[in-house]
Amino acid sequence: MKITKPFLVLLVLLSACVSFAQSGKKLDKIIKRDYQIIECTVLKMSDKTVEYSLPGETVQISLDVSQIAKIDFASGRSQTFDISPNATNSAQSTSSPNIVSAEKQHNTIAVLPIPYVNADSQQGSEDMAKFAQNDLYNKLLDKSSNIFPLTVQDLRTTNSLLHKSGIDHNNIDETPIEDLEKILGVDNIVAAKVSYTIGTGTTATTYDSGNAKVSNNNKKVTTSDISTTTANNQTYYYYTVYFDMYRNTDKIYSQTRKPLLALKDGWMDSISYLLKRSPIYVKK
Repeated sequence: MKITKPFLVLLVLLSACVSFAQSGKKLDKIIKRDYQIIECTVLKMSDKTVEYSLPGETVQISLDVSQIAKIDFASGRSQTFDISPNATNSAQSTSSPNIVSAEKQHNTIAVLPIPYVNADSQQGSEDMAKFAQNDLYNKLLDKSSNIFPLTVQDLRTTNSLLHKSGIDHNNIDETPIEDLEKILGVDNIVAAKVSYTIGTGTTATTYDSGNAKVSNNNKKVTTSDISTTTANNQTYYYYTVYFDMYRNTDKIYSQTRKPLLALKDGWMDSISYLLKRSPIYVKK
């Protein structure tokens, strides 16, 4: 069959148009959490993975949703993936191999280790963290009638269960509340943190003294005065106390307080103040 020249030209133009249309096709964009952008065609999505193919290829590639922050589809629709610490993904919120779930005790509240951190150096004190945890625990026991029907979990039990899962005051803030409730077997948790900075100042105290003699008419006469000034160095502690309560993984109370006085034990009064104003506390 003889192909005429006009038909041949038309065929070439048609092929060029098809090729241009394919090359100019809008693609989906996967934005990963490391900020890498993948231009592709999304083929399939599930709760755990996204499958896609690259331009000009038919090979399907699977990507875990834990690595994805957002997908901008060619249609104009966007889907954002939850990247919070409590998001459901294999990288951040699934239970670690060390976590052992305890039998759940309802209406039980546990006191977590309380990080005690110098805000300037970001150094924590293990001894003070234990002391602060014990202080809050004793305050709850003393006010057991005010928090009824809640029962306070024994502190030894709390720390023993946390220790088995490799959790202490250093990493307690990094562990999801959901996991902590499973580990401890409680449905209520009180969590606090004490952050502080240290300042110094100097106070001066002056003492006056003198020598006196009595004259013949019994009148006292001062002959010389002595003035002594003593300088004293004073250390000031500036605290910020963070206080949170959770019930069945939901945060039911969250407050921050700075003590009025810059005393070494000033944080203890703030703990008492916040506890008495928490939703679990009922005045008698």
